[in-house]
Amino acid sequence: MSGDKRQSSHRLIEMPTVLGLIDKTCDTWISQAEFIRPNRRVVNLARVGLLFADLDTYRTDWAAGRSPKQLAQSVLYHCHKEGIPTPSMLIFSGRGIQAKWLLEGTLPRAALPRWNACQRYLIDRLKPVGADVSAKDASRVLRLVETVNSKSNQVCRVVHVENGSDGQPVRYNFEYLAEILLPVARWDIEKQNQARNQRQKQKQLKLLDGDKTTSNLRGFSGRQLAWHRLEDLRTLATLRGGASEGDRMKHLFWCLNFLLLSGATNSRLMYHEAAALAREVDADWGYNSKELMTLYSKAKQYEAGEKVSFGDKEFAPLYTPRNDTLINLFEITDSEQKELRTIISKDMAAERHRDRDRERRRAAGAVDRETYLEAANTKQQQAQALRAQGLSVRAIAEQLGISKTAVGRYIQT
Repeated sequence: MSGDKRQSSHRLIEMPTVLGLIDKTCDTWISQAEFIRPNRRVVNLARVGLLFADLDTYRTDWAAGRSPKQLAQSVLYHCHKEGIPTPSMLIFSGRGIQAKWLLEGTLPRAALPRWNACQRYLIDRLKPVGADVSAKDASRVLRLVETVNSKSNQVCRVVHVENGSDGQPVRYNFEYLAEILLPVARWDIEKQNQARNQRQKQKQLKLLDGDKTTSNLRGFSGRQLAWHRLEDLRTLATLRGGASEGDRMKHLFWCLNFLLLSGATNSRLMYHEAAALAREVDADWGYNSKELMTLYSKAKQYEAGEKVSFGDKEFAPLYTPRNDTLINLFEITDSEQKELRTIISKDMAAERHRDRDRERRRAAGAVDRETYLEAANTKQQQAQALRAQGLSVRAIAEQLGISKTAVGRYIQT
């Protein structure tokens, strides 16, 4: 063995064959997610079907001398104490423990910000049992079961399975896990947003740069908004048949900036993600990575929690432009904005807000003005006809199912 690591990508349908051909005496790792291209960059994520934590128990004092099964029991006890749902399975990696929470289904790329939030929570709560804080991204690989860990000469193996009622490893509904792990469940956020919409027509959203600006955009969190802006820029490139030669680096720079702001990657993996994004623009593009050095420095500052002061405000070191800035920078047309989710003008945001309001009113039983006026005219004619027959205002109101005030207005017209 030369000690060099090699990486290969395979279609999901091919995995049973590929896994059967692996030399189990070699160190082998496997991705925890699926990707749309033959690499494991988060910008190419297709779906993910579990939450996980890599526990370096061998780095902790409490784990000294404990067997794999005893390590597993300690992890289970810690999860119970912290109110963390029991892992579907615990795997002894040869030195530490892999904890995995299997999901009932797979999550698409659009759900990555919320998946990341759950991952961050799990890793934070599992630090006392050795959680590796750097092993929480969707592009992570973990050691493959039944292969040898050359550092310990131990075989990676399953040491605990939490079975469900069907006798299979328990699978969790992601919304259930999010409700338990995150401070506020998604449906609670939606209820809060609906209540806010009823109290005020114009929402005040605190955008990434901390500037409170009247907007009709939906209330995304900062990380969610950054992710959607990244997706909007990728959509824009698709609409245009790719980024033009003069705009390639600008496209790459801003996509990376928003990817970093979303928390889906970090400075250590930034250049790998940059390579994947560059290939997406043009497979033969030999971009100059030195042009990203400033962004790399800002990413390091961002991860360290540093702030940039401007006037009497503090901002994140990474760039947090307003929509108008991005629209002007990329010369985004109105027709292109219609295909985007968040990078839109105030006028288009207001139009979408009106459309949502109209749909909500229709769902609540409201009718459009034309229909309302037609119904009112019919009621008026009926009221006048009944009045001509000598019926009282009260009798007309009862027969037509309207108020006496409305009858009075109709018969006086």
